Amino acid sequence: MTDTRDIFAVVPRAEFDIPGKSHGLIDVVRWRYLLRLLVRTGVTTRYRNSVLGWMWSYVRPAAQFLVFWIVLGLFMNLDRVPNYAVYLFSGIVVINLFSEGFKNATTSIVGNAALVRKVFLPRQLFAVSAVLVSFVHFLPQVGLLLIVCLLMGWAGHITILGMLAALAGIFIVMVFALGLGLLFGAINVRFRDAENIVELMLLLATWASPVLYSWTMVQDAIVDKLQWPSWLVDVYLLNPITQSVQLFHYAFWRPATQDLVNASGYVGDELVPLSPNLAVNTLWTALIAVAALLVGQMVFRRLEGKFAQDL
Repeated sequence: MTDTRDIFAVVPRAEFDIPGKSHGLIDVVRWRYLLRLLVRTGVTTRYRNSVLGWMWSYVRPAAQFLVFWIVLGLFMNLDRVPNYAVYLFSGIVVINLFSEGFKNATTSIVGNAALVRKVFLPRQLFAVSAVLVSFVHFLPQVGLLLIVCLLMGWAGHITILGMLAALAGIFIVMVFALGLGLLFGAINVRFRDAENIVELMLLLATWASPVLYSWTMVQDAIVDKLQWPSWLVDVYLLNPITQSVQLFHYAFWRPATQDLVNASGYVGDELVPLSPNLAVNTLWTALIAVAALLVGQMVFRRLEGKFAQDL
């Protein structure tokens, strides 16, 4: 009978790893087969036993759009923004991507408590899969936006720069949502108040970004009406969600609106101008999103050792 101790004696100790040791987000790449499984499970189970099924991916944003368009566009006369319907919907899809990814990442550890307590696996997988699932649900909304924009002449004004802007907006939103999700998801294991804080943040996110209004209204209110320092506008524009919404407006709303604006006798940039330093702010907000990811990962790794105990 072979003594197993002799077999393991010839294996260098460097080949072994400490049980339960995490390498952070690197493990997400190493365990990508499990990540695919979690994403597939999250996508297929979301609308299980639902009559409408995937139609909810269209119904929910459509309901949001109708409420905001009727209340703000018609009752409060914000439809002075040309092609306000496309302006509004292109911002809503960005907010929905951020909101779903951030919220689900925050609750991902608590929601998978049974696995966390019994099996070792990289806990970051749950947050990353939550953000990826939100991206899958985001695709039908973008598809609907594309169809509307194509009907309004978007294809005639499409540019490579606009497509790069849309991709940059998606990247910023997903990285920012993942960073905040890791941070609050780790805190939420010990203090469930984190979920309520996140709900409050998501309530403010829609109103703190130029989804329902133009960024020039913020500038007019801060500089002209309140007489506050103009640097507050710069801080507002450095919000990653604000920048992502503006990038989507640049990629979809502006090309789809160009023909309408020209037909009405206006030059496009005179009506709703681009925010200053749009390209530079894109780089800055991308760095802010990456910084949020690094901070969230650092806090997550510091607290994850007690997840099983706290759960």
